[in-house]
Amino acid sequence: MAHSRGHVASSCLRRTLSAATIVSGEKFAGGVRCLAAGLVEYGIGVGDVVAVAALNSDEYIELFLAVTYIGAIVAPLNHRWSFEEARSAMELVQPTMLAVDGSCFSWAVELRKSNCLPSLALYLLLGDHSPARSSFGSFLTVDNIKSSSRGMITLEPSWAPKDIALICFTSGRTTGRPKGAAISHTSLIVQSLAKIAIIGYGEDDVYLHTAPSCHIGGISSCIAMLMVGARHVLLPKFEAESAFKAIKEHKVTSFIAVPAMMADLVSYSRRVSELDGVETVTKILNGGGGLSEELVEGASRLFPRATIFSAYGMTEACSSLTFMILRNPTLQKPRELLQSKYVIRSELHCPKQEGVCVGKAAPHVELRISGDQNSNSNSNYGSRLVGKILTRGLHVMVGYWDRSEAILLDSIEHGWLDTGDIGWIDGDGDLWLLGREKGRIKSGGENVYPEEVEAVLAQHPGIAKVVVVGAPDVRLTEKVVACVITKDEWSWVDRKSNHSESGKELSAEILQRHCRERNLSRFKIPKSYVLWKKPFPVTTTGKIRREDVKREVTSCMMHLPSNL
Repeated sequence: MAHSRGHVASSCLRRTLSAATIVSGEKFAGGVRCLAAGLVEYGIGVGDVVAVAALNSDEYIELFLAVTYIGAIVAPLNHRWSFEEARSAMELVQPTMLAVDGSCFSWAVELRKSNCLPSLALYLLLGDHSPARSSFGSFLTVDNIKSSSRGMITLEPSWAPKDIALICFTSGRTTGRPKGAAISHTSLIVQSLAKIAIIGYGEDDVYLHTAPSCHIGGISSCIAMLMVGARHVLLPKFEAESAFKAIKEHKVTSFIAVPAMMADLVSYSRRVSELDGVETVTKILNGGGGLSEELVEGASRLFPRATIFSAYGMTEACSSLTFMILRNPTLQKPRELLQSKYVIRSELHCPKQEGVCVGKAAPHVELRISGDQNSNSNSNYGSRLVGKILTRGLHVMVGYWDRSEAILLDSIEHGWLDTGDIGWIDGDGDLWLLGREKGRIKSGGENVYPEEVEAVLAQHPGIAKVVVVGAPDVRLTEKVVACVITKDEWSWVDRKSNHSESGKELSAEILQRHCRERNLSRFKIPKSYVLWKKPFPVTTTGKIRREDVKREVTSCMMHLPSNL
């Protein structure tokens, strides 16, 4: 009966792969099994948690597979966290082993000195071993562990309780402390199979690891590529220059990105006058937010043979819920993509197309809209139901980890996970995203979703970044306020300012007119604007700390520029 259960490590090791960094597929698979046997010898058992704080590397992938192979659980920690955040996460999962590389070595040193985690018995150093030799002699290495395996490479795969393979931390799209989403072997496998089927990953692919291995998007795409036997090119972390050079040197065919990465790649190629385009790349998967018309066009020129996909999802759903094609070079001419509803573009003439289209559900994903059809939020959608986006299926997390087990919270009811997002589904089966339920602004009795307003404002050529929040208002309860960061060479003006000869000017009036021209409902158009002169506060997973922005806006309300 055991073989009827999915096992992520076994699924990855069935196919031959070659890592562009070091080893052949056969040697890699043997190394994983040898490391797994060694971990057992060192006392790592079924259900134990192994925390990993490191940059991308072949040893990271090897350790991930070895830990899950023996029925233990991997808990990746974000290397961008502060030590306090990392310690808080480890207090939650109570790891038996902590694996670090040079980027997080100081965490291990501090933990050993303080002895604040009684569960932590073993420390493993990945990559460069020199720090351990100079500071502490008792750090293990991958080679140490493999050498203790005593030839137990015939070890059979095992499963942790509830088949949990991974505890992936998420900020929950809030300002709270990270929560650990417990993800099963089956969830990881079905998500990877969906990506293989939809994106078209295959054994001829050369995959560039641009996403960090602590994020669910990077993990699931890595597993998909391991399952098909693709080649892997590993970057410790994303930098536009190193990524671009790796793409050309290794003839990369596929990678995943978030909008900021794509913007950096396009900007770098222009800066170094790489205008010919990279012909080897055929598949790009975008996540973490929609790509603007400008970025899709820039990416299409830089990677002219690439089909550009975008996905919408969340950690608790093991990455992607919906997929869509932003550009298919075999079917679309460059300008035809502007006619697609899947591109965040500057001309939304149909009032029914409010929100951002995020595509159709993957084959294994059920989606449902739960809401009150008589609510004010439905006023622009006729009889269509607008409400909470719920999902159900094998991809949904087991639950949130609570020290020793995964527990179900109120967010999962009868198998349906509440994503926390608000949206609607059109007649073609495409999901339209309006925004976060928690971020909803109640203005004059109407519901305003900040993400919808931000998507419209972001199309103005002078806007670099924008965050929309609700500020207290005596008449409206809350008024819509847009905080904007302007692009270089653009200036903010008011009625008393001297106007620029270049015409690159922004003001409340200009942006309000921009919103009206794109058919944004009148009550959604920001009443006030804040010129933001520093980076927006974000969580360690890159999500805007909207409440922090709102707090700052509220504190300086008396100084906001007037739009009257």
